Amino acid sequence: MPTPHHDAGRTPTRLEGRASWLVSRAHARASGLLGAGFEAHGDGLRGYHYRLLAALEEWGPASQAELGRRTGIDRSDVTAALTRLESRDLVERSADPAHKRRNIVTITAAGAERLIELDKVIDGIQEEFLAPLTAAQRRQFITLLSRLVDPQH
Repeated sequence: MPTPHHDAGRTPTRLEGRASWLVSRAHARASGLLGAGFEAHGDGLRGYHYRLLAALEEWGPASQAELGRRTGIDRSDVTAALTRLESRDLVERSADPAHKRRNIVTITAAGAERLIELDKVIDGIQEEFLAPLTAAQRRQFITLLSRLVDPQH
């Protein structure tokens, strides 16, 4: 019986050319870079806080439920994240006059400023993640990934 060889960190040959494996490894690398970047420069905020601020800045005031649906963040996580953002005066919540039990969330001026600062953190992370690629390869990579994420377009 052959002795199994264990080579830590090496990918089994049958996985090396599989797109799903490579995308999952790229995702793990990108997630690690995002986590480290926000840990070092996010002042306690994380990627989901950035996503919520970006959504509010781009789409305007929204209910908590709508924010969850549009950003892909679970409703209970949205509530906790907004509590954190509100405690820092980055968003405001107010009762929806049409539906008293629903909160409408609005980004504040401080939230818009913080979003711009976080854009710089994200830009640095993107640069590090895409460093092995040329500018043309980066554009092609983004185009191809976008097609995989939304095959209808």
